[in-house]
Amino acid sequence: MSDRPPFLPYESFEIGQVATFGRYEVTAEEVVEFASKYDPQFFHLDAEAAKDSLFGALCASGWHTCAMTMAMLVEQQKKTGTTLGSPGVDEVRWLTPVFPGDVLSVRTEVLDMKPSGKRPDVGVVFQRVTTLRGGDTPVLTFIARGMFRRGGAE
Repeated sequence: MSDRPPFLPYESFEIGQVATFGRYEVTAEEVVEFASKYDPQFFHLDAEAAKDSLFGALCASGWHTCAMTMAMLVEQQKKTGTTLGSPGVDEVRWLTPVFPGDVLSVRTEVLDMKPSGKRPDVGVVFQRVTTLRGGDTPVLTFIARGMFRRGGAE
């Protein structure tokens, strides 16, 4: 028996649909751990040295913010249904720094929907994904392309 949630059907979306979900508390330990492996810049690694940066304090890598956002997206998929995957994202923007102690959430908005040109059983949903600090301050945005089964077929 699979632990995979059922596929969320393409037809369950509509342009303009908005959803807000998730909760992720950022910790200094995780900021440093991620940066040590993937983005070892001083303002992600050393709280004291970060005081002299443009950010003024230890802050998360933008890539770490993307990873935290992905964790919340996948957690939501466990509740609502999963995708078939994604051919990529566009327009990644880091709008403001993310600091230890920040609490993040996600808002998605369906921008467009298109049937696949290659696979009639698949549709692509274009969503603006916005990561929010404190429920209202955008810290990250990108356009996600999610592939979903058409016709609700499992």
